[in-house]
Amino acid sequence: MKFKALMTWMPAAFLLLMIPVCECLAGENNEYTLEESIAEALENNWALKAKKEKIEQAGYAKKQAGAEFLPKLSTSYSYTRLDKVSRSAAVPLGLGTQIPARDNNTQDNYQWKFTVTQPLFTGFALVTSYQLAKLGIDQTELELEQEKLDIALKAKDAYFGILKADKALEVAQKAVESLESHVRVARSFYKVGMIPINDLLKAEVELGNAKYDLVKACNACRLARSAFNIVLSRPISAPVVVKDVVLLKLSIRDFEDYLTDAFENRPEMELLDVNITQTEKQIRLAQSAFFPEVALQYDYIKEGDTPGVAGSSFHDDSLWQAMAVATWTFWEWGKTLNAAKEKESLKNELILTKKALEDSISLEVKDAVLALEEAEKNIPTTEKAVEQAEENLRVSQERYKAQVTTSTEVLDAQTLLTQARTNYYNAVYDKKLARARLKRALGTY
Repeated sequence: MKFKALMTWMPAAFLLLMIPVCECLAGENNEYTLEESIAEALENNWALKAKKEKIEQAGYAKKQAGAEFLPKLSTSYSYTRLDKVSRSAAVPLGLGTQIPARDNNTQDNYQWKFTVTQPLFTGFALVTSYQLAKLGIDQTELELEQEKLDIALKAKDAYFGILKADKALEVAQKAVESLESHVRVARSFYKVGMIPINDLLKAEVELGNAKYDLVKACNACRLARSAFNIVLSRPISAPVVVKDVVLLKLSIRDFEDYLTDAFENRPEMELLDVNITQTEKQIRLAQSAFFPEVALQYDYIKEGDTPGVAGSSFHDDSLWQAMAVATWTFWEWGKTLNAAKEKESLKNELILTKKALEDSISLEVKDAVLALEEAEKNIPTTEKAVEQAEENLRVSQERYKAQVTTSTEVLDAQTLLTQARTNYYNAVYDKKLARARLKRALGTY
């Protein structure tokens, strides 16, 4: 209990040093600006680097598809063991002469074959596959642009999150300082019998609550910096100092203008157009199975009855053959037709998805515009409220010192001021976040 009493009497500045709040405000020598934060996030973010690898993969897939047009070279070596050697019967010629019996084959047979295959016609499958691979690059590039917009918005959210948390910490510190001062006055009055004990206890309880809020505000500052570091792919506990951003009053344009910009700039819209084009190519690819496939094939063959395939009495030393091969699978119980219809259904799905996306973007833009208008209107209102709350607290403190009011009025005034300051800073940074989200909704950062 003596320690508790001692803590109550400590000066406010010393108490603040006892609470671990200052370390989250200690940062690097350089201050991050908003532009620097976005640039570093776009350069270092792990998720963005992973998306860039997708583009590399799509490029390799395109090269694979292009290789299908070129001739294929293959080789094979085989060994065949027959169960027995067949012999031809002797052929009598008369006068006691005959063609003697002889072996027709050998049990050990070796063959080496070198093959060149050149596709001539595949029902447009090769051309379509190559076009799909090229569209795959377009798709991954648009996905990368979409990821950049998301990362830029996350960087802004984290950046303004730090500033908002710092202001909340500042408000909490001021509340503790003010309540410390009030507790000292209340204790002085109690000692000389001017107020009852419950007035002093109520002030001490409010001070304890304010200290509790201060610790939470400190942790919120730390968490905001950790979130910022994660977006920028920095060590999670690295110190951070950010520079506040001053935004001028924004002239809000007509909603339809915003909507036009969003439909033109959003990579999601372009991405769906690419996906629809891909399904058209997939329909053509499925329909390619309706056609025969034609290829040229050249074989160079060496045979023999020893592993050296050097020929024998039963095998030519070497030979070659050239073939034109046409293959046509003309009946598979509707498999090809149903595969084409499946892709047509996928195309219809994507067309409907695009309409749903347009509605979603419209709502997103509307929400961002309304949030910006709301914040713009709330800033002067909350700023005026802070001025009034500060004056109200000052008057209440003076009245309390003159003992013409109770401690409750001072505590209520302090609560009102803390809330007014919190509302003001929320409005300020809500405006900045609303502007950032509007830019994201419009497809820019």
